[in-house]
Amino acid sequence: MAEIVLLDDLEDPRLRDYVDLRDVQLRLRLEADRGLFLAEGEKVVRRAIESGHQPRSFLMSPRWLDGLADLLDASDVPCFVLDDASIEKLTGFHVHRGALAALQRPELASPQEVLADARRVIVMEDLADHTNVGGAFRAAAALGFDAVLLSPRCADPLYRRAIKVSMGSVFWLPYARVEDWYTAPDVLREAGFTTYAMTLAADSVPIDQVPHDVERLALIVGSEGHGLSPHWEKSADHRVTIPMAAGIDSLNVASSVAVACWELRSR
Repeated sequence: MAEIVLLDDLEDPRLRDYVDLRDVQLRLRLEADRGLFLAEGEKVVRRAIESGHQPRSFLMSPRWLDGLADLLDASDVPCFVLDDASIEKLTGFHVHRGALAALQRPELASPQEVLADARRVIVMEDLADHTNVGGAFRAAAALGFDAVLLSPRCADPLYRRAIKVSMGSVFWLPYARVEDWYTAPDVLREAGFTTYAMTLAADSVPIDQVPHDVERLALIVGSEGHGLSPHWEKSADHRVTIPMAAGIDSLNVASSVAVACWELRSR
């Protein structure tokens, strides 16, 4: 059973995992150094633990203890309890979804391990926005894709905002980072994947007009501003686009992923 620890000192070192959650750069550095990530809200905390992630501690106000009593009963880590105003001061925002948990950050699998049993994958190149990464994970999971590959500069799927937007799908959808990004097209090709690059290139074909009855398929999406790099555009087996109404050239990247996943899903 979790130890319930009532606190009133925000300088208590046991609370350091929860400091300044709105400071993105600080949190990315702190969470990487300490090997942790944060889950926010009762549903997301549940999904994190139910998917096998190990908690380090919990933080919540007294009114949320009953709602997570079953998780606390099954855990042996401390649950720090503060009033709502103190939690907001500590974290930098109003925690209106119930609770926070600090969890052990898992070691990532290799790209080869992630691809081994996958048939439909998303490849994300340099998506810097955590909201877009979380939205893309949620769409991929909802529409039957099996895994995600990330470029070295892609935003962290286990950052609090990405987790929240993904509704926890980052916990069960396998993903890996490809450190040698230039060789990633070869990694996919050697694994038997046919690649479809989302791009506004002149030779792009409407996504509903390309053949996609293939055994293994990879959808490649680029950064929010510049799109895919020339290397990825040229390396792909197909360059595809989503047809738009006059005057509109593109969708938000997470929305584009959802549309493309629907079109390229396994039939």
